[in-house]
Amino acid sequence: MPEHAPVPLDDVDRRIVAELVRDGRLSVTTVAENVHISRAHAYSRIARLTSTGVLTKFTALVDPVKAGLKSSAYVTLKVSQHAWRELKEELRAIPEVEHIALVGGDFDVILLVRATDNAGLRRVIFDQLQSMPGVQDTQTFLIFEDLNNR
Repeated sequence: MPEHAPVPLDDVDRRIVAELVRDGRLSVTTVAENVHISRAHAYSRIARLTSTGVLTKFTALVDPVKAGLKSSAYVTLKVSQHAWRELKEELRAIPEVEHIALVGGDFDVILLVRATDNAGLRRVIFDQLQSMPGVQDTQTFLIFEDLNNR
């Protein structure tokens, strides 16, 4: 199966995924109970979902403000036509960049940037992002309230 090909999911798979998205710390036993399948069946389903790349990692969702990241912004980038391959690795190396997406439209890349304060946000945008070869333009959208509830 090609790397980016969709993996067929049935209703049980989707319910397992929903349970783990809701709380990635759930035990296999709890997932099995909530989905109404045996523990062995849940274990094999989760193993298959992981091996096929449907489940890519288990992680914690952090409240950025409580973690000291009081300044957040979406930053859009317009980049040179052939700059993406090199640029994406440089962007991944910036700790304050939480999310990176290549998009279509009026800009090429959108980033979620989180910093301890406005000075840190400014440093990332002006000193790092705008100085990268291939970045032609940036636009910053400050986040006043984050309603991420996942």
